[in-house]
Amino acid sequence: MSCKLFDGDALRRHGSVALIFLFIATGCVSMAPTYERPPLPVMDHYPLRMEEEVIGTGNPAAATDWHVYFSDRRLQDVIAQALENNRDLRIAVSRVEEARAAYGIQRAEQFPSIGLGVDASRSRIPGDLNLTGKPLMGNQFQVALGVSAWEIDFWGRVRSLKEAALESYFATDEAQQAVTVSLIAQVANSYLALRELDERLILARQTTASRAESLRIFRRRVEVGATSHLELTQVETLWQQATTLGAQLEQARATQANALTLLVGASVELGTPPEKFDDASVLKESAVGMPSDLLLDRPDIVAAEHQLKAANANIGAARAAFFPRIALTASYGTASAELDGLFGSGSAAWNFAPSLILPLFDGGLRRNNLSLAQARKTRAVAEYEKTIQEAFRDVADALAASHWLGVQVQTLQATRAVQTERARLAKLRYDNGAAAFLEVLDAQRDLLTVEQQWVQARRALLSSRVGLYAALGGGTHYLAAEGSTSPSASANSSAHSIKAK
Repeated sequence: MSCKLFDGDALRRHGSVALIFLFIATGCVSMAPTYERPPLPVMDHYPLRMEEEVIGTGNPAAATDWHVYFSDRRLQDVIAQALENNRDLRIAVSRVEEARAAYGIQRAEQFPSIGLGVDASRSRIPGDLNLTGKPLMGNQFQVALGVSAWEIDFWGRVRSLKEAALESYFATDEAQQAVTVSLIAQVANSYLALRELDERLILARQTTASRAESLRIFRRRVEVGATSHLELTQVETLWQQATTLGAQLEQARATQANALTLLVGASVELGTPPEKFDDASVLKESAVGMPSDLLLDRPDIVAAEHQLKAANANIGAARAAFFPRIALTASYGTASAELDGLFGSGSAAWNFAPSLILPLFDGGLRRNNLSLAQARKTRAVAEYEKTIQEAFRDVADALAASHWLGVQVQTLQATRAVQTERARLAKLRYDNGAAAFLEVLDAQRDLLTVEQQWVQARRALLSSRVGLYAALGGGTHYLAAEGSTSPSASANSSAHSIKAK
């Protein structure tokens, strides 16, 4: 490192120049366009005004913690286990940490990189290369603090890049929140599907046992000549149908259990419960709200807006590239030809070398960089609006499903009662000789079908309400607190601390 020696007055004069540059750096302007949130690209209300009858008048979904919304204790345990072990969530958390580090790197560009340099050299100059005609031996010792090519951000280029990195970090954090909401909904739906299969299996096993007993009775009747072989084959057909259904449900339950295990990321011990599935004990009520609430409650929408802000900031960086770039290289320390004089009086040495660079011709590089940044912002606006439209559809679909599945459950419940009575009357008519056993066969087969459909519809209704909870950004206001016991704790706390600043 080469240095020039100056006296104290010169140092103070040039130090003032450095202070001026520092003041300029801290007072830089931004070339980014003023950010304006795009207008809501959907209606100000949902197509079906059924919020009251579908989901009730509780707290907003985003303000309802999943511990409160999912009141079933076994389901709570499964969700908690999934939040701790799910690999997709771990990947999302890692992406947040990556984005945080990338922001830290870009933020560091705003500050000078100060290094300590220690140099020592010894040289010999031949006599024919100096005026004395004799060989000369020389030493040089130097210790200095230096700043190398620090860009003074007069036009806000570095600050715009930092803002873009910060918004990308926030977007990644919100995307991780969206993964969490989606995971909670997937686990809840998988759990409900497993419980549906459990209840259908209970019905199938009861039916199989009942028909096995009927088959035993009819075989005895055929042996004593009290009934025909045709009726025996009809009873046997009923038993085989119930047995086949039971085998199909066992296979489906095993597959569903494997799917739940994959979601949770660890083994899940959920045996078949002895009691009937209680629909009322699974979910609490929450309010739907307005479509504009989604802008703050849906993490995927918030993430898309952060990406839009990042694209907006990148335009500022591209614009600033058209202006001169000012950089500063400087050092201050001590130098001497003798080691013992390195820190002696008059050994101060410093170097101050500002530079200004303005490209005169770059083949359209800066112009195309600006066009690229503007095109990416246009795309970000479209992606933001599309995300809102998809969220609007998610809520509208969930509202429609909750309403019409509720109608189906009520209808199937009434049909089940009618089919139960029909099967009873058909059996009574057969026992009294007023009807053939074929009538009993049809009634019992239809009753089993309706019972299975009724259980499926009840589960579908619960799943639609889980979908509505997730579509409304369920529990996002509490995810930061929930992160204290999950792998996302550090990422969530870091993001929220930066946002608070």
